[in-house]
Amino acid sequence: MAHDHSHDHGPGGHHHHAPDVSARNERVTLGAAALTGSFMLAELIGGWVTGSLALIADAAHMLTDFASLFLAWLAFRLSRRPADPKRSYGFHRMQVLAAFANAVTLLILVLWIAAEAVSRLMAPEPVMAGGMMVIAVLGLVVNIAAFALLHAGDRDNLNIRGALAHVMGDLLGSVAAIAAAGVILATGWTPIDPILSVGVALLIAVSAVRLLRDSGRVLLEAAPSHVDPETVKADLANLVEIVEVHHLHFWSLTPERPMATLHARVAEGVTPEAAVRAVKFRMKERFGLAHVTVEAETGSCADVH
Repeated sequence: MAHDHSHDHGPGGHHHHAPDVSARNERVTLGAAALTGSFMLAELIGGWVTGSLALIADAAHMLTDFASLFLAWLAFRLSRRPADPKRSYGFHRMQVLAAFANAVTLLILVLWIAAEAVSRLMAPEPVMAGGMMVIAVLGLVVNIAAFALLHAGDRDNLNIRGALAHVMGDLLGSVAAIAAAGVILATGWTPIDPILSVGVALLIAVSAVRLLRDSGRVLLEAAPSHVDPETVKADLANLVEIVEVHHLHFWSLTPERPMATLHARVAEGVTPEAAVRAVKFRMKERFGLAHVTVEAETGSCADVH
């Protein structure tokens, strides 16, 4: 989990290989957005012409897909902007914010598909299965291309993960539409169309909830999942340079950038600088935390009233 962070928070202040990673992330998200956006229109028209709800639902999904990819691209662009005095952390959190918005849209979409499917089961409508099949197959091809594109990005990134979850749901949407068209062509049984769309909706819901949880953890300033505050506290107590640590706080700017602040009581005869250096070194070596702010105390804690 350890990353090598530089301390400069400018455009490239991630890890030492950040500029090319974020530029690649930006390229792949824009490419995938263009792909989905253009095909979404074709699918919408196709669904309207053939009377297939599965296609219209898939197109609606592709619309949120397009929006999410566009949001992701915008977030990558914004997070490249340097920090300013009022936003000392720059725009890195934009990515997490976009991922959160993404998860919420996905969940709303799931509810819409479910409601639509129920009304279709009550009153089945005729479907032109031939045309539906052609469009669904084309949709599958486009989704595979978008998925391959995004796979070239940084897969640890919440934003790329959000985009991949969307495209994955889309891919399954196309597969379901192909299956539904096949069944209707073979048997003429139209309820298969809404039934399969509910299956896809459930799969989308799973990835949306996971994304909501991960981005929510970052936005709520929770400790990163790989850091256990108690373990860190116990480990730091072993250092000879300090007596004990308190006011320990962990959070992450983005999942790739964990941070910490703490107060350390300096041991007798040790300089505050030496104590701070020891704590920072230990945090980086043992826990992969490169951005740590330490307040050294020689007397009593300044925060005790």
